[in-house]
Amino acid sequence: MADNVNKRNIPIKLGDFSVIDTEFSSIRERFDSEMKKMEEEMARFRSDLMNREPNFFETTSSSTTSNAATSMKLPQSQSGSDICSPLIQDDGDGKVLKLRFDVSQYAPEEIVVKTVDNKLLVHAEHVEKSDTKSVYREYNREFMLPKGCLPENIKSSLSKDGVLTVDAPIQPEALLAGETMVPIAHN
Repeated sequence: MADNVNKRNIPIKLGDFSVIDTEFSSIRERFDSEMKKMEEEMARFRSDLMNREPNFFETTSSSTTSNAATSMKLPQSQSGSDICSPLIQDDGDGKVLKLRFDVSQYAPEEIVVKTVDNKLLVHAEHVEKSDTKSVYREYNREFMLPKGCLPENIKSSLSKDGVLTVDAPIQPEALLAGETMVPIAHN
């Protein structure tokens, strides 16, 4: 492996909580919110399509989209601060990449979470040997971190039901940095 590779092991915090209890309690509200966003986006799409080709389509509308179609503006180009991904959540202090891995078949000491350059690596290995049988399981996941994730800020926790959660805060200034000024040396 090259000498210039940046490696960092991320400690795993064991918790006496269940991901099912903490994360799925508000699933209905989140689902309804996502459906509303999707309906609004479809209304914007219909409006845009009708404005581009007014004579091609008949004008019909349903009660769920007619109000939204007339009042919504067309989306502008997305800025870096408006990342749209189900893996990136707004936690109040900023955006956080939240990843979950099912490692319920592994003991906590068999799990390793680390970063190598801009990649997050999750590795777990279980070996069981006896006179009558041999069991070997291995789990590997590699995830490319988005721009703005600093390895030293990444945290992980393991729930009692075996779900590993990795939280990687995204630096807001990195999201907005679309360009970088390069100094010019004058001789």
